Amino acid sequence: MKRVLIIDDDEAILRMMNKLITREGYEVESAVNGDEASRILENDSMFDLVITDIIMPKKEGIEIVTMLKKEFPEIKVIAISGGGRFSPEGYLRAADILGAHKTFTKPFNHREMLNTINELIGDAD
Repeated sequence: MKRVLIIDDDEAILRMMNKLITREGYEVESAVNGDEASRILENDSMFDLVITDIIMPKKEGIEIVTMLKKEFPEIKVIAISGGGRFSPEGYLRAADILGAHKTFTKPFNHREMLNTINELIGDAD
């Protein structure tokens, strides 16, 4: 079964994405910030995909993207952002430059997200 790690400090988005992706048959783990995600990855790096928010407390998504590309280059990365002090496009452009495979502005189309997951890592089985 394909495994996905979702990182987002917005618990409503985390729950929605967890439910959406689990329903497609993927095994999902979640983290509420970059520090928690780093601890999860230190203990278990067997994820096929990481979906990370960009603007978060403790450790931002840009740091997560950079760490993943350096330490776990085989893991696919999707970056998402609703923006912060600036528009989300600027943050997502930085994530793209650092190696994210795909970026989405919040709110995103659920079907498009699932199609992208399938394109990046294949069906859940």
